Amino acid sequence: MDQTTETQKTRLPLYSDAANGNGQGQSAADGDIDIEAELRAFEEAERERLGIKTARRQWADSMLTSEMKREERDKVTLLINGLTDAQMFLVEGALRGVGYNVKYFGMVDNAGLQVGKEFGNRGQCNPTYFTVGGLVKHLIDLRDKDGMSTEDIIKNYVYLTAGACGPCRFGMYVTEYRKALRDAGFDGFRIFFFQQQGGLSQGTGEETGIDMNPEFFIAIVKALVCGDVVNALAYRIRPYEVTPGATDEAKEEVKRILYEALQTKKNIFKALYKARKVFEGVEVDKLRPRAKTSIIGEFWAMTTEGDGNYQLQKFLQTEGGECDIQLTTAWLLYNIWEVARDTRERKHLRGQDGGAYGLHGMEGMDVAKRLATMRLAEQGLRLGFQAFAQPIGLFDYHLPDMDLVAKVAEEYYSNDLRGGEGHMEVGKLIVNSVHAKAHITVSVKPFGCMPSSGVSDGVQSLVTARFPGTIFCAVETSGDGATNFYSRVQMYMFKARILAEEELKRAYVDAGVTEEEVRAFLAKNPKYGNPLHLAPHKVAGSAANLVYEVAPLIKKTLAERTADRARSAAGAVKALVESTPAKVAAAREVFSRPETMEQLREDVSLVSDLVRGKMKDRFGPLVEKLAVKAYFENNRETRTVTREAEPIAAE
Repeated sequence: MDQTTETQKTRLPLYSDAANGNGQGQSAADGDIDIEAELRAFEEAERERLGIKTARRQWADSMLTSEMKREERDKVTLLINGLTDAQMFLVEGALRGVGYNVKYFGMVDNAGLQVGKEFGNRGQCNPTYFTVGGLVKHLIDLRDKDGMSTEDIIKNYVYLTAGACGPCRFGMYVTEYRKALRDAGFDGFRIFFFQQQGGLSQGTGEETGIDMNPEFFIAIVKALVCGDVVNALAYRIRPYEVTPGATDEAKEEVKRILYEALQTKKNIFKALYKARKVFEGVEVDKLRPRAKTSIIGEFWAMTTEGDGNYQLQKFLQTEGGECDIQLTTAWLLYNIWEVARDTRERKHLRGQDGGAYGLHGMEGMDVAKRLATMRLAEQGLRLGFQAFAQPIGLFDYHLPDMDLVAKVAEEYYSNDLRGGEGHMEVGKLIVNSVHAKAHITVSVKPFGCMPSSGVSDGVQSLVTARFPGTIFCAVETSGDGATNFYSRVQMYMFKARILAEEELKRAYVDAGVTEEEVRAFLAKNPKYGNPLHLAPHKVAGSAANLVYEVAPLIKKTLAERTADRARSAAGAVKALVESTPAKVAAAREVFSRPETMEQLREDVSLVSDLVRGKMKDRFGPLVEKLAVKAYFENNRETRTVTREAEPIAAE
């Protein structure tokens, strides 16, 4: 006997059924259910069950509308950090000299990292944790160790930093600061950040107690350039110091000298010359083989000197390296190059481009005037840097040729990609290899850094394949994992150190001298063994270059050297005469171009306005816009939007 089993179809209960007393009644049978109505009914029932049915005030971020009034200036202290120790120390002195209360609270460390991880969002890169955590830790110390009340801290301190959209997490820094400060108990603490457009902004407020005037900018730039030349000279001397720590002692004395000059507005060039005497007192042995090590990569990771990059510079020196660091001045040159290139790329458009680097809103300036301004800015920056470098004794330091770097890199990485250092990482590696600028190039970036990782771990592998013999080491920092970091660097430094030693041995053989002969010569001619002396560039290593420089002085008489110089001069004159017709023809062709004459007219007009004191009226708006970008930013323009405090989340 056949039996048929019928399966009962069931469904979840609907609130409309319950309300109508249907159970599984007619509405289910009809199959016509209003889903939206059911969801609203469910929401209402849950609100009733949880006791949150009444209307509530929405939470709004009060830190967005913070402001510092002008009358607060004498009472409020600006907290700063972020670049190298020397630069931030000198920025403190410079801003104190123009009337601000400023405190540099030191390099961030691992303790700040832990605070950053405690109060910050998950998944951030370690520069975020270090910088955010460093500030929060300092405020906690003011409260818990110094006994200040939270209200006094919020009232009497503000933090000055940089802000941008950024291709990665840099654009979230300000939000991370606010989130961590609020969770740490400092809700309402004021964050001021520089924007690429709109000058100094207070979150979204516009009134500020900080004047973005020429005096303010000049003070900061003087301090940054002073810090650059001090750092570059110290890294040049330290690998060859006879007494360990002597260079650091001299550097601290130099920083104090320059700080006093910046704070009291004394002649900075006299202070630099006084600092030069301090560095000259460091005893050095310049015949030590040292691997010239170029440090590139993500800006913060390659610039910081503390726990943020596992004290990379100090570790490289202990491994036999001579660090060739990247200066902030070079970064400013890159910013100027960006603006000039993007202007040239857009000058043939039929209309104004309103993009981030476009020509819209130039306040009446045309393309030629803007390019003339950029040329003047570049030359002024280069001359200004040398004006600071020469008195302190940083001789023969050549800032990078941005056009050359862009040209050698464009085959491997587009000049239009601007994340991180853009094409500069690629260009620097190629220049280091082709022109024997370094034995090894180390690229350091935070773990997960999108722009730098894409270059270092991707494009650079092709570059090293195209340029055999290039030693390139790409490493990441995460705040922990120092052992693996050091192990990887050590492997590559071993190769570079062997290369430097072989290069020095080859120099002795090629020059026909011995180490003993060179040392005896240096003892009799101390100017060549001076810590500030730099031998002409021939190979990567400083010691080998010194051997090549002094060998002719050891092996040849004065008459022979005079004859060599005469023959060299005669050869140069002959080459000049032979090349003159071609150069004249090339120059005639260049100057016959209409665009060349237009460029010359704009340059002359620009200089004329500068001499007559009309620079501010004619170029003020654009220069201010570009100066803010060049001094404090490295990413695409951020629009500063003013908005009212509005509900953004449930309380």
